[in-house]
This record gives sequence, structure tokens and C-alpha cells, in this order.
Amino acid sequence: MAENSFSERLAGFFAEFGTGRTMVLSTSAGGRVSSRMTSVILMNGKFCFQTDTELRKYSQLKENPHAALCIDNIQIEGICTEKGHPFAFPAFCEVFEKRFEGSYRAYSGLTNERLFELDPTYIERWVYKQGVPYIETFDIINGSYSFKQYRGR
Repeated sequence: MAENSFSERLAGFFAEFGTGRTMVLSTSAGGRVSSRMTSVILMNGKFCFQTDTELRKYSQLKENPHAALCIDNIQIEGICTEKGHPFAFPAFCEVFEKRFEGSYRAYSGLTNERLFELDPTYIERWVYKQGVPYIETFDIINGSYSFKQYRGR
């Protein structure tokens, strides 16, 4: 598959995803996995969210930056990077405030709040066409795309 075809399909997925959603974030450290709802913004192909340095989510991400996001029929795996305090990133704050005003007002200004970016490495979603299930995958590391009918066994 041509590179521009992969890039175009990924850009289409991002456009369909929109600016933000409330998603399940799963993190792990020390052999323990945990999940929680998180307000997520999509910016420049990265999934951004904030958390407090005192929360388990933060300590798990510091120990193991591999994380996953999930909503409905979409699963996203990636690597998280701590960026700094949210207020140091006005573009994030502008979108986050518009999309999640309550969370922005309650948490973004707190001293211990930190912004993370999840750089996606793999995206999978189930797509249904006329009741037929397909699995769409974006292997971002290898730049490959597939759209295959699920046949089950």
C-alpha cells in the first residue's frame, strides 16, 4: 500500500474521531493494570490528556509509558510522554476548555496537574457494513493499513 494511502486513511480516521472524547485509559506498572475514564483531546495526531502527579495513573505512566485508550469500537495503543503543566500549552488549553469546560476549570490550573501525549503506535476498530463486521487496523510503526472482514471460527 502506498504511503500516501496509509497517511490519507489515518488522516480520515483522525477527522472522524474529532477534537476530543471521554475515553477509557489503561495503564500498568509492577504487573498491575488499571483503567479509568479520561478526557482526551486529539491534536496533531496525538491523544492528549491531563492528570495529577499524586494519582496512580501518573505513577504508572512514569514507570511504564505504554498505555491504551478505548471507546466504543476503537482501541488505541501508544507511548505516553509527559509534556509539563497544561497552562504551558495554550493550544491544548484552548481545545480542552472548549471540549471539557468543567474539567478544564476544575483541574487544569492545579499545581500538580500535568499534560501527557499518547503517540499512537497501533489503532484498531470494528466497522460494520450492512451488518457485516470488519476489523480496520492502522499499524503506525510499520505504516500499514488493513481492512478485513471478521469471519470468526
